[in-house]
Amino acid sequence: MAKDIKLCLVFRDMWQSAGKYQPRVDQLLKIAPVIVKMGCFDRVETNGGGFEQVNLLYGENPNIAVREWTKPFHEAGIQTQMLDRALNGLRMSPCAKDLRQLFYKVKKAQGTDITRIFCGLNDQRNVIPSIKYAKQAGMIAQASLCITHSPVHTVDYYVGLAKQFIEAGADEICLKDMAGIGRPCTLGKIVKGIKALNPDIPVQYHSHSGPGFSVASILEVCKNGCDYVDVAMSPLSWGTGHADVIAVQEMLKDAGFKVKDINMEAYMQARTLIQEMLDDFLGYYCPSLNRIDNSLLIKPGLPGGMMGSLMTDLEENLSSLNKWKEKNGQPKLSTDELLVKLFDEVAYVWPKVGYPPLVTPFSQYVKNLALMNVTLMEKGKKRWEMFPDTIWDMVLGKAGKLPGKVDSEIRELAAAQGRVFVESDPQDNYPDCLDEFRAKMKEKGWDTGLDDEELFEYAMHPTQYEAFKSGQAKAEFEADLAKRKAAKNNAGSAKLPESITVNLNGQLYKLDISYDGTAPAGNAAPVAAANGPAEDVPAPISGKFFLTKDSQEVPHKVGDKVKRGDVLCYIEAMKINNAICADFDGTITEILAHNGETVEEDDVIIKMTRA
Repeated sequence: MAKDIKLCLVFRDMWQSAGKYQPRVDQLLKIAPVIVKMGCFDRVETNGGGFEQVNLLYGENPNIAVREWTKPFHEAGIQTQMLDRALNGLRMSPCAKDLRQLFYKVKKAQGTDITRIFCGLNDQRNVIPSIKYAKQAGMIAQASLCITHSPVHTVDYYVGLAKQFIEAGADEICLKDMAGIGRPCTLGKIVKGIKALNPDIPVQYHSHSGPGFSVASILEVCKNGCDYVDVAMSPLSWGTGHADVIAVQEMLKDAGFKVKDINMEAYMQARTLIQEMLDDFLGYYCPSLNRIDNSLLIKPGLPGGMMGSLMTDLEENLSSLNKWKEKNGQPKLSTDELLVKLFDEVAYVWPKVGYPPLVTPFSQYVKNLALMNVTLMEKGKKRWEMFPDTIWDMVLGKAGKLPGKVDSEIRELAAAQGRVFVESDPQDNYPDCLDEFRAKMKEKGWDTGLDDEELFEYAMHPTQYEAFKSGQAKAEFEADLAKRKAAKNNAGSAKLPESITVNLNGQLYKLDISYDGTAPAGNAAPVAAANGPAEDVPAPISGKFFLTKDSQEVPHKVGDKVKRGDVLCYIEAMKINNAICADFDGTITEILAHNGETVEEDDVIIKMTRA
């Protein structure tokens, strides 16, 4: 009898792999019945990972979105699945134990059936508790093997990992080939080894198509016993996304597998609706390079889900770097030149920091470290001069055990900075937090929500949630979208100034300019008078300025005395809060940037006098 292969539409990941944002809930509800009508899917990926953060970033409540979005699939008998980051929950940084436990209760109540649990380090200490929490909440616990290609990531390594997860109670196993660099034959051997352990354990394969292996890999894993395959659909298939459902379905049918037919009328209707979403606003955040397969991706092994945001971020980094080059009489770099330099540096950095599988958040850590190194070296500086604390946490073992050995070059750097390597359970570093957030919500007069879902969202994404509640997130998104639309409409015309500096009674003020009638954020920022005694603290990178990274920190103010090495503020860039430290003992005389304000590299953000 022909083996039955079931298909899963990774709708959320399709968008994350293409760009920065996800569809609005009204758009999701419009396409849901059409996806059902296609008739070929047993599962649909409805939420997880960055999905909820981006809802907040453009001013939409993700709890409402998840409840509304999962409902039509339940009614049609299609399972819903999500992606979760184990110790990190749905965010880039680790979570408290009580928040992790609430996570699964909320998602089950909202209508999510399956949680795909993964740890970017494949550390079972992070995955196994989530298996337990998910099953206690009534969810199907699918434990993931984060696939990569390195001397330490062997077939035996992955089969042994699957054995631990199955023994810990995992209901299913996923081969999460997040960069699409798993070699087809090796992947087939991993699936065969898992099925030898337990023939009845469902195995699902997830791969991005950018490097070019994905279709061959799908065929190989199916020949060795895989049960579910993740697919995408046009116009968001291929490239940094996933193989198209039509190609996969036809290939598997030809190979003798039983696969459901596709209602092509519904497929074309869904394709049209996705294009309408792109035309509405999502396409403004989907760089064209993400739509292309590129075997250059094999070398750095960067995941498809990260490439969506990477190309958007890269535009800003390239612009900032080229401004510096122009100012210093150096030739500018093209996007391709910067991309190749970045890929080469990722290949250099990755072994140095212990071969972490390049998946969120560790893919961002390695990529960010590489990009910082490239930027520093392009400016004639040395590697490692910018090394954020969050990346140090990975290197030092605070997030889990690295698969490989940390290079002596990094160990010497850690010793010079007084940093200590640890081997304790990562969860021990992050105490319970829900009581604290309950108290904050009560103080603000905010309801904790149905099934405590608003409490969950606030504790999981505090900065984004506060910006959502205040309306700041929506205002910033709409302003950015208007700017992108105007840039497209006015392509080729002269660029209008974004700010001016005026002198008011001897004090200089930087004023942002609005061309659409909206009030720009951060107007009237005071600028120190020329020739004053204060020294500039420039932004070393472009990003969003914050005085603190969380509510536990007390923000600095004018008049504060600081020591060399003290953290002055943070710049959030590429999903990481980068600490900006004082270069000398002194006193803060001015703080020029406002919380949440976007600053460019080399913008003066603070002024200080020396002690």
